[in-house]
Amino acid sequence: MRRQEVLTSPGPAPGMVRENHPEVPPPRDQILTTKVGLRFPADVSFDSWQQAGRQISHVVDSFAWCLGDWLVYGQRRYTNRYKQAIDAIGLDYQTLRNYASVARRVTLPRRRPSLSFQHHAEVAALSETEQDSWLHRAEQGGWSRNQLRQHLRGIRYGRSKETTALPKMVVQDERIARWRLAATQSNSQFEQWVITALDQAATSELGT
Repeated sequence: MRRQEVLTSPGPAPGMVRENHPEVPPPRDQILTTKVGLRFPADVSFDSWQQAGRQISHVVDSFAWCLGDWLVYGQRRYTNRYKQAIDAIGLDYQTLRNYASVARRVTLPRRRPSLSFQHHAEVAALSETEQDSWLHRAEQGGWSRNQLRQHLRGIRYGRSKETTALPKMVVQDERIARWRLAATQSNSQFEQWVITALDQAATSELGT
């Protein structure tokens, strides 16, 4: 008998179901998880499909936090043996190191359930006070991870003591209007949005 978890269901909350015949399609509007992926019924409503995505996202975040905390504990408690356990679970070592780094730097009391693991990764290198401040602002503003990153880059640029004026450029009004709209939708100041866009383009081109 194979156990499968319902990701979405017509009822108020998902539950667990068991099926004796895995080849039988899932009940209507229910998406089931298996060890190797999702099983969809013949017809899934948009709301159910969207809700499944939210739940998967929450699982991914929880997975990252739990593995990170597990590694941090193992490093502290089983210094000479935890590497053996890491090898046994078969996940990429660099990925696990990233999880552990964020979990170590952003401790449990400062984590925001409404924000993703990647939000917290963006502020992990900051002081505890700055972490709290930026996570609070991201939570209150409903910022995406990319929006938080843009705001953080804006602060870093603002702290720079060395500045150089860009050469004067002539740009069509339509293009400027489009850029301003993009800056508004990302909750960024226009000038900072332009700087961030140029920086991202340079990173993509140079690979650094």
